[in-house]
Amino acid sequence: MNDLATDESRRTLVRVPGNHLMTDLLGPRDELLDMIEDAFPRTAITVRGNEVSVSGAESERVGKLFEELVVLLERGHSLEASSVRRTIDIIRADESPSEVLTADLVRTYRGGYVRPKTSGQKRYVDAIAEHTVTFGIGPAGTGKSWLAVAMAVQALQRKEVERIVLTRPAVEAGERLGFLPGDLMAKVDPYLRPLYDALHDMVGTEGAQKLLERGVVEVAPLAFMRGRTLNNSFIILDEAQNTTPEQMKMFLTRIGFGSKAVVTGDASQVDVPGGRSGLRRLETILGGIDGLAFVRLTGADVVRHKIVQDIVDAYDRHDAAAGVDQG
Repeated sequence: MNDLATDESRRTLVRVPGNHLMTDLLGPRDELLDMIEDAFPRTAITVRGNEVSVSGAESERVGKLFEELVVLLERGHSLEASSVRRTIDIIRADESPSEVLTADLVRTYRGGYVRPKTSGQKRYVDAIAEHTVTFGIGPAGTGKSWLAVAMAVQALQRKEVERIVLTRPAVEAGERLGFLPGDLMAKVDPYLRPLYDALHDMVGTEGAQKLLERGVVEVAPLAFMRGRTLNNSFIILDEAQNTTPEQMKMFLTRIGFGSKAVVTGDASQVDVPGGRSGLRRLETILGGIDGLAFVRLTGADVVRHKIVQDIVDAYDRHDAAAGVDQG
């Protein structure tokens, strides 16, 4: 209470246009308001009519939060606990939620849009747009593969590339896919299924099938990249923590003219025999090269169920305490 009394002079007033927006802003039974109050305990929030008065140590930041939430509502976004939680994280990073959360990447076949949902995801897609090779490194649930496929579809629709190449190391089969039944597509399907799923969500099942039949989208295990040069392509290497250093070098030297590559991986989930991951210490080797970017996503960028973020954070704390090398 003393902090609030001391900072009483710091007051921000936010006027909300329309009763319907105020109802959505506060949430059912003021649940969203309660969440914001819990997130900023040194700030007092008072609601009168269509006005939100904020006083206290972080009144300016909380006032900005309410302003940004109103903008999101005006642009047709619905507010729920998870989206408000992410908006709070973005505000704390001194970024604009309305810019991060309304960046349309690609329109899906269902009519919706793929958009980044955290400031880390926005930095990731911006890096992909601006660089020839982007490394997206982070835990499960941070949208690394999903957003890479979205950017690939965007580049294809804009005719910036002629095809999309999806590849992934088949560690469990030791790259010896001949032991598996079926043709090449059947053999690699279990390993590339996450990329297939993302592609289907972007363009639909029929659209994805047509792209595959025409060769506009190519899928292959990493071993099949050797000896090739990929021009005018958007290439995605998924699960890169399961490459060896030799495989990583081989892949990166396949990139040809007019191409863009995204490499995704989670350095905490290495399954490659002997633990010799091609992803680890790569930033030390390649750091400083023009046209190349490393983006590290964290538990704050997890957009699955909140328990996934809590699990990731718990592992991060354990690894930090144990001094585990994460790449």
